Amino acid sequence: MAKIKVTDTFLKGVKIIEPKAFGDNRGYFMESFNAEELAEYGIHTKFIQDNQSLSSEPGIIRGLHYQLNPKCQTKLLRALTGAILDVVVDIRKGSPTFGQWGGFILSEYNKRQLLIPKGFAHGFCTLTPNVNIFYKVDEYYAPEYDRGIMWNDPAIGIDWPVSDPILSEKDKHHPLLNDAEINFEVGVDD
Repeated sequence: MAKIKVTDTFLKGVKIIEPKAFGDNRGYFMESFNAEELAEYGIHTKFIQDNQSLSSEPGIIRGLHYQLNPKCQTKLLRALTGAILDVVVDIRKGSPTFGQWGGFILSEYNKRQLLIPKGFAHGFCTLTPNVNIFYKVDEYYAPEYDRGIMWNDPAIGIDWPVSDPILSEKDKHHPLLNDAEINFEVGVDD
């Protein structure tokens, strides 16, 4: 019996992963990661690092972040506590969905995870206080390859749930998509 459900999104390679929780009057148990189960869905990513972030207030936006080749990252992300609007933007040159975004609610209640492949910028907005985000990556953080795109780029048009978010200094100064350094191409990096 499958312990996960994997759903494709309209963005090629971006997948919603829903682990099955087994609950009773004490709470629940679930396998949040199982490489063999993911392989049955064609997901063979070798994750090498786990990261966690805490956002203390609702209305915090982190992103939009990515790493350039050859240090680009696939991410598998979930909310341990609280809820977020998780956003990905296709930045693969030549992709039919280049510049398009998808938004997905991840929460401690729905237990959903989002698989974000290389070639996508990523960000999220906290919907509740005390949001703990946990994510796996398949490449180590490399500050010299770290890049970003402005969270409110009008060419992308993300429908964020806040108009005046709490941002880091770094996230206030990212370039627009048209001015961003991008080195992903469809057929080469997907």
